[in-house]
Amino acid sequence: MSAENTAAEKTAAENTVTEATDVPVTAFMLVKTTRAWLDKTPEERMHALTTEIVPVVEAKTTGVRSRFFDTEFYSARVTDVWLWEARDHQAYQLLIDALRETPFWDHYFEVVDLLVGTENGYARNYGFDTAATIST
Repeated sequence: MSAENTAAEKTAAENTVTEATDVPVTAFMLVKTTRAWLDKTPEERMHALTTEIVPVVEAKTTGVRSRFFDTEFYSARVTDVWLWEARDHQAYQLLIDALRETPFWDHYFEVVDLLVGTENGYARNYGFDTAATIST
């Protein structure tokens, strides 16, 4: 094996690592509301969210967005799912750090589980079309 081939293989491996870390991160945060949250009126909940949680997330993160899904109608273990999308792993880590510094984490919500992944990672890694993403 020549030195040129070894250098080219090393560069290709470094590029693969860079590409893998630049992929957006998606996290499904499964939470259960606590008594502290449920004892608040809906107006108090909205006020807590907009004054205690959102400003901290906005101040300490960039490149993240969230979507919220109510599940308490169908599950006793998980009352809500927050879908968080982050531009990269660092943005996601900053998000988690920010949330942990607010009453969101373990005061208003118990974080039951975190399911973190990248959309269509398998297809991207092997150069396939995203056959698992279906739209009819």
